Amino acid sequence: MNQFINGIPVSYILGLAGILFSIGVLGVLIRRNIVIIFMSVELILNSVNLVFVTFSKALSHISGETIVFFVMAIAAAEAAVGLALVIAIFRHKKSTNVDELQSMRW
Repeated sequence: MNQFINGIPVSYILGLAGILFSIGVLGVLIRRNIVIIFMSVELILNSVNLVFVTFSKALSHISGETIVFFVMAIAAAEAAVGLALVIAIFRHKKSTNVDELQSMRW
């Protein structure tokens, strides 16, 4: 396993991914705005992609980069469906606060 990727130690990149993942988890747990929650989920997915690419480059194997492609496609679909749900909920409830959405009934 190569310990450096273009002169950057693998541990630094993994540390950055861990920090991004932690910020994303805190955003999901603490924030109450549904748009911020979706952005935090995207941040989590991007940190996982960073780990996949890091190990793919360090091990000189393309399988990690292939998985990243599929994760990005799923993230794009999640963002599209999530944004459509947020718009529908906002039109009906006039709020994007998660605490005000106690029931999924209209």
